[in-house]
Amino acid sequence: MEHSLSHGRVVAVCMKGEPGLPKIEVDAVELVENYGIEGDYHAGKFVRHRYLAKKNPDQPNLRQVLIVDGAIVADVARRGIHLEPGMLGENIVVSGIDVMSLSIGAQIEIGQALLAVTEVRNPCLQLNEMHPNLLKAVVDKIDGQVYRNAGMMARVLRGGRVAPGDPVVVHVKPSVL
Repeated sequence: MEHSLSHGRVVAVCMKGEPGLPKIEVDAVELVENYGIEGDYHAGKFVRHRYLAKKNPDQPNLRQVLIVDGAIVADVARRGIHLEPGMLGENIVVSGIDVMSLSIGAQIEIGQALLAVTEVRNPCLQLNEMHPNLLKAVVDKIDGQVYRNAGMMARVLRGGRVAPGDPVVVHVKPSVL
């Protein structure tokens, strides 16, 4: 049995057919099961992240979609960096959901699609192409502990169309005692 944890809305959707930033804001995206966003560089059955693919191109793609929430954008803005959708490399921007608090395995229904959170996004120096201090703004090191605030990676469990305004619902399975 599942229950809904939180509800939100899609603010923007972005994609880009080639590597690099920013991703381009579009009217809607089509998510394909076990593949990612149709037409996006990071979609595919096998890992598409350039560094990871170079190490092992046959590993499954668990980084199909990057989800970021508006709180991340607001936090970066407080640090003097203005972001437009796609500048973090995100595919889906949501409001009303604390994306960084989601646990690995959490399922998120976004529009017609269903995704599963696979990992915390580990941002790289490429972000500094958008602003010279962007990487530092989304990664903090406190008492030797690294805190990332750059979104969560997910894979597509059920495909479907996603567009701004679509509902976002996080589903959790209650723990078994």
